[in-house]
Amino acid sequence: MRSEADGRPRLASAAATDTGLRRENNEDRFHCDPSTGLFMVIDGVGGQAAGEKAAETALAMLRARLERETGAADARLREAITLANNEVHRLSQSEPGWQGMACVLTVALVRDGRLVAGHVGDTRLYVFEDGRVQKVTHDHSPVGEREDAGELSEIEAMRHPRRNEIFRDIGSEPHNPDDSDFIEIVDRPFRDDSALLLCSDGLSDLVGSPEIARVVYGHAAAPDEVVSQLVGAANREGGKDNVTAVFAAGPRFAERARAHVGRTPDPSAPLDPTPIRVEGTVNQSVPPRVFIPGWLAGVSGAVAGCALGLSLAFLAVTQRDDVREWVLQDGRPGGWTRTWTVGFDGDADFSSIADAMAQAHPGDTIRVAPGEYRAPIELRPGIALVSARRHEAIIRPAVGADPAAAIVIQAGGPSRLSGFRIAGDGERPLAVGVRVQGAQADIDDIEVVGTRHAAVLFEERAGGALRGSALHDNHGPGVVVRAGAAAVLRNNVITTNGKLAGAIRPGVELQDEARALLFGNIIAGNGEDQVAGLTPAARGDVMRDNIIGLPAAPAAAPSRRAGAARGPAK
Repeated sequence: MRSEADGRPRLASAAATDTGLRRENNEDRFHCDPSTGLFMVIDGVGGQAAGEKAAETALAMLRARLERETGAADARLREAITLANNEVHRLSQSEPGWQGMACVLTVALVRDGRLVAGHVGDTRLYVFEDGRVQKVTHDHSPVGEREDAGELSEIEAMRHPRRNEIFRDIGSEPHNPDDSDFIEIVDRPFRDDSALLLCSDGLSDLVGSPEIARVVYGHAAAPDEVVSQLVGAANREGGKDNVTAVFAAGPRFAERARAHVGRTPDPSAPLDPTPIRVEGTVNQSVPPRVFIPGWLAGVSGAVAGCALGLSLAFLAVTQRDDVREWVLQDGRPGGWTRTWTVGFDGDADFSSIADAMAQAHPGDTIRVAPGEYRAPIELRPGIALVSARRHEAIIRPAVGADPAAAIVIQAGGPSRLSGFRIAGDGERPLAVGVRVQGAQADIDDIEVVGTRHAAVLFEERAGGALRGSALHDNHGPGVVVRAGAAAVLRNNVITTNGKLAGAIRPGVELQDEARALLFGNIIAGNGEDQVAGLTPAARGDVMRDNIIGLPAAPAAAPSRRAGAARGPAK
């Protein structure tokens, strides 16, 4: 066990999981490592084995990122949970039996006197100090939200018929790390005389916080007994679900807990209402709204509208050609930009990306609504091509067509490509997903699947950055950087590429003197070599700064009793 000299307290910990009395299988997973201060509880959601698959996938992705200790704790948690979410979502689309699978989770990091946790769903994190118990994560559920706001007591919430419903999870839809209403971050002190408990709702739905606290304080010196007693308490109350408990205590908790043995603690106090997601803040209450009377808002709007109209009319009357051309969209000053919309409803400017590209000027943005659009698309210099909804604008070739690349980024000024899904298949093949030709390209949050030669190809003299993207199930490599090109690859997930029989290829292929900076990527499960073409000097840096391969799959949690299958809510 590591010493306190490196910022890690001497934590005493234990974990236990049980199938319960009414389930056939255990969809809970956990991780308990006091030497690194990393603790997790994950509760799978889905029929048959899908919930287990979701939980196991999330656990592997979380460990892969969090056991590589680079970056601030809150940023690491956001990245790890997002990676887990997006991989569960991807897998849920790949197999009919996995459709709809998801999980909920709570992950805690303890170091340097701080407890930093990432949370999605209705698993829970409790903190124990001075004889008290406090739930410090919000329940992302309709009933839990009312309990947190004090509208329902803990007992009323536990008995509510809609207790199992949740409105946040891992895997139902793709996310970015900073998406609002996704990951809740808790950051608070963790003293030497503090303890924490992570648990699934199989415990918290059946055992109230006063009883949980009585067990914790009564067995503080024996963590194994704490978790065993909690699991037993849930089963004595009916064991209607899988139950998992992970407990960790600071070095002085057991000593201080003696003063509170035999007492009945008060229930955990309600939390502040679920916070508005403001970067850099956690668990803050919602600020009061300012009421503006409708008549005042209307008058203000009318005055502003009249002023704007008069200004435009004055400019037109005085024959300001640049303003008239801006209004008519037949010409603009070079420094003025606008956003064009592409979609299939009447409100869009264009129904074709190519038509919008022909009209756009450098500096403009083309925002593409959900739907399928036909390759090839040529992205002109200086233009941003953005999917309005992440991965819902899909680029495919027409039936019978076989374009050299779905999207070609032309040489010239910097261009941006963001949020698209690029997909080929046996009926509509793609040679390359994105081809960067002598340009400086900024590519982020794309998904590429089903290409023959490369998901993303940086040609000679090309450069740019590929960030936060998912490249998977391509016959060729995920990324190819050719001689004379330079690329930055950050925080991408590059998996299961290059596995076509007879043509095994790596996840990332650097050719000859290609230059590439790789940081924060997960590159695993690809062909013969995960990253090919590295110099011996660069290989050490790449192995240090990226996740190359995943840790061994965790053993399945034990299953012991038969019972009813999990319902559709959770």
